[in-house]
Amino acid sequence: MIDIQPLAILREVNRTGSLTQAAGQLNLTQSAVSHAIRRFEDRYGVKLWEREGHKLRLTLAGDYLLGLAMRVLPQLEHGAIVLEDYARGRRGAIRVGMECHPCQDWLMRVVDPFLAEWPDVELDVTTAFQFGGLAALLGHEIDILVTPDPVERPGLEYKPVFDYELVLAVAETHPLAQKQRIEPEDLAGETLITYPVSRERLDIYSRFLVPAHALPRRHRTVETTDLMLRLVASGRAVSATPDWLLRDTKGVRGLRLGEGITKSIHLGHRAGKAASYMDGFISLAETVQI
Repeated sequence: MIDIQPLAILREVNRTGSLTQAAGQLNLTQSAVSHAIRRFEDRYGVKLWEREGHKLRLTLAGDYLLGLAMRVLPQLEHGAIVLEDYARGRRGAIRVGMECHPCQDWLMRVVDPFLAEWPDVELDVTTAFQFGGLAALLGHEIDILVTPDPVERPGLEYKPVFDYELVLAVAETHPLAQKQRIEPEDLAGETLITYPVSRERLDIYSRFLVPAHALPRRHRTVETTDLMLRLVASGRAVSATPDWLLRDTKGVRGLRLGEGITKSIHLGHRAGKAASYMDGFISLAETVQI
């Protein structure tokens, strides 16, 4: 069985960029770190890294082991937290993963009553996944996945919590604002702003532009909804946006995309009997509408 220490060392070296800093983070001497890696290499007959000047370059074996560390260590660390919670009399913990960039405000409206109803349950929310939200759910890195694009897999269940329509957000002064609905060719001269998600997962491409063999003049990404809507309101770009985001946004109009692109936000979780607080979270989510 692979020891945990080499995994932790590889992760810290990757994070800090040096053996010295990694040793400090792990409360070890540099010689102890070097000895642990050398003992691992001797045991398995592989090299984990090679020196290039002052830098360390991972070998294929080292790169594989780093990937394993990034998957396994978070689960073990979370397991330690859960055991500490049980030891202190807490009832458990929920880790929620977000694949819906604009859902933050909605989620906070679920979180507040949940924390009030379950004061002894720890709650964590993350949008950063090493290998994607689906893999994080299957790998027990998270317990609930908030996603507009549920992917069916054995052992997973999804609960739809609210519906919405994807619309094209344009400035009220934009020439397209006079149209009743948008066709794919209308975007040929436009700059399209989206969240930093691969095109294959963007409905504006997969369900609207690509089937019509059309593309925007330019595609750029931004991290935040606020900046996206400000750029749209200024007339600099257009954006495919959930209709609920535009209800209180001044200077921006939402236009139907073709015959309409309807979507639902789902909560994904692992199948089987769940803790009562998990059921409580999902039940609360079903009552909170946008």
